[in-house]
Amino acid sequence: MKKQLLAMLLLGTIAVSASAQSLPAALSSNPNKFLGNITTRGSVEAGGGVPQYYTLWNQITCENESKWASVEGSRGNFNWGGADNAFNYAKQHGFTHKFHALVWGSQYPNWLDNLSAGERFSAMTNWFDHAKAHYETLPMIDVVNEAVGTHQPGNPMIKETLGGGGKTGYDWLIKAFEMAYERWPDAILIYNDYNSIQNDIDPYIDLVRTLRDAGAPIDAYGNQSHAVANMSSASLQAALDKQQNALKMPMFITELDINTANDDQQKSQYQQVLPVMWEAPYCAGVTLWGYIHGATWVDNSGLYKNGVERPAMTWIKEYMQTDAAKNAVSPFPGVKKEASIYIRPAALKAAAGDVLPIKVRAKMATKTIEKIDLYVNDELVTTMTEEPYIAEHTANSPGWNIIKAVVTTTDGSTYERLSRFQVTRGAKRKPYNDVVAELPGTIKVEEYDEGLSGVAYSNASRTSYAMKDNQWMEYTVDVKEDGLYSMEVEVASSNANGMFHLSEYGFDNLTFHTNITQVPNTGGSSTFQTLRCPMMQPLTAGRHTFCLNIDKGGFYIKSMTFKALPVVELPGTLETEDFTSGESISIISGNGGSVLGNTTTGEWLEYDVNITQAGKYSFEATISSAIDNSSFKMTLIESDGNEKTLGTITVPNTGSLDNYQVKTGKIRNSFKEGKQKLRITIVNGGCNIDKVAFICTTPTGIISAETDQTATETQWFTPEGRRLTTPQKGLNIERTVINGKTITRKVIR
Repeated sequence: MKKQLLAMLLLGTIAVSASAQSLPAALSSNPNKFLGNITTRGSVEAGGGVPQYYTLWNQITCENESKWASVEGSRGNFNWGGADNAFNYAKQHGFTHKFHALVWGSQYPNWLDNLSAGERFSAMTNWFDHAKAHYETLPMIDVVNEAVGTHQPGNPMIKETLGGGGKTGYDWLIKAFEMAYERWPDAILIYNDYNSIQNDIDPYIDLVRTLRDAGAPIDAYGNQSHAVANMSSASLQAALDKQQNALKMPMFITELDINTANDDQQKSQYQQVLPVMWEAPYCAGVTLWGYIHGATWVDNSGLYKNGVERPAMTWIKEYMQTDAAKNAVSPFPGVKKEASIYIRPAALKAAAGDVLPIKVRAKMATKTIEKIDLYVNDELVTTMTEEPYIAEHTANSPGWNIIKAVVTTTDGSTYERLSRFQVTRGAKRKPYNDVVAELPGTIKVEEYDEGLSGVAYSNASRTSYAMKDNQWMEYTVDVKEDGLYSMEVEVASSNANGMFHLSEYGFDNLTFHTNITQVPNTGGSSTFQTLRCPMMQPLTAGRHTFCLNIDKGGFYIKSMTFKALPVVELPGTLETEDFTSGESISIISGNGGSVLGNTTTGEWLEYDVNITQAGKYSFEATISSAIDNSSFKMTLIESDGNEKTLGTITVPNTGSLDNYQVKTGKIRNSFKEGKQKLRITIVNGGCNIDKVAFICTTPTGIISAETDQTATETQWFTPEGRRLTTPQKGLNIERTVINGKTITRKVIR
């Protein structure tokens, strides 16, 4: 009992809620742990004379019904019927359920294989969003399944989809957990894997511990436990203790089965392993992976055969009625997550003498935080009482340093979380040449921060533009103003295999500033072209540390130029290089400036526009093509999400991509005033687009030139929206402010 209390103190869950609700009648009467199972052939009830599910189990996991391939087998079409059956059954009978699984290198939709990395990331984000829209709250989620090793053939592709290994080696998993936490902050977020107790125990510990140390919002680790059929209780205890001593986190047994046709052997093995698992104070619950003979993923793991319980099932019933089973403690009293505590050091590796900021992200479900004590190597660094819980620590002790946050709530309960960082002797980190780059501006690729390898950069060189697999470089920058930005990257490549993205390891998220960008074949390693990478969200003014991640090398980068993007006002001219989002777009030199070039079918761009004058519009598109039948479509996305098709523009064969012409046309749909988005989609590639001017031909609300009201301000514009100091000969747009109301009319001089 003393050992149990010590373990619970380490987990910070010694205070058990007196108000925890008892779960309904089932084999487990322990209010703080569940004994769960899975669906059978897509159904909750097994039938065939087997007792009803809720009389046996008090937790349910869908065997397949909530996996991505089962839900979105056809892109954009979501079928939640099977998952709903299980989740609604759990709700009806008052017990918990688990979503299995958001990210897995198996049983993902086969259409994912045909997408680019950037498109796959968008599809993955869409999958998370639809799951959130369908299930507003979830009690438990297997966020990532089976990422150790490569026994899942889709793991390399899924890793690439979520940004690769990056600085930590596990950035893609950190990103998955951040995405899940953003949507379900109150759920217990779990990493789940196979062979974690035996063959892969060391890489499994390394993976989970790195996620924990990096501040990922991982709440528990899951052991599938398929391979314990010949494991002794002593060996199992040693393996579980090894995990727990390294991780100090809650644990779940997630997929337990004993696959043997010998009834006595199955019973004996359950007697060996189940008490060790169940009675571990850090074990939050046990899920068996199937209980009907012939209806599980293996032949002989079932606990009921022809409707009759096997001896192992009889023993499980008896064991769950013992005091040891009923009174076993849990890291999640009431089967709920009270504390969300994650420690994020600014880096997992530092040079001796570096000042390392550390943030504790802490949130309670029902209690109030009184203070957070932050320790490094058992020495108190600071006591924090207000958010944000950020402290600074000077890294002095070489080797691994242990961070501990102790959260005390106003009722006297305490909760703990651990993290680590490594200190190495060597040059302290600083900006390149002690100069912080200012944005907007240009950064040469070799001007990454100075310091140690693994701290400021990895696998990088200041004398070569060549990019290598898993290379990364960090750049300290000052963003001068809040706003939307784009990154223009000078790239060269003799193939189209390279990929990169820009990220930032913030205290509250691993932010992807750009999508995963595919490098085109530019014609050779010395033939550079500018690739426009829109930033995925606005930047805030102030100090940032950007990380250039090379997801797949074999290409060259010369520089990165950051530009503040304007909000395009219409009437006016939209310069195609000023897009705020898009997919694999190339910006090239042309027509005396920059143009959208090398277009291919299916590419798209979006622009933030502010329509200052409602009414009917025409357009003038400056375009070129060396082939027939190139075309693009324009769509207006209004503030309420309503989409208006503005028309498809066929680009004439102008004889050369360098020979630009202006094509005019009318837009059938009227424009409303206000901030909206305009999308250009390439229907048939092979064209260049320089700019599109939008002219308001019939403004809404034009009044007569004769009025007795007092004009306080008059402005003159060309039909394209260019400001004039005085009216020009021909058609002008007059905009007059009368008693606070803007009146627009056409005037011919």
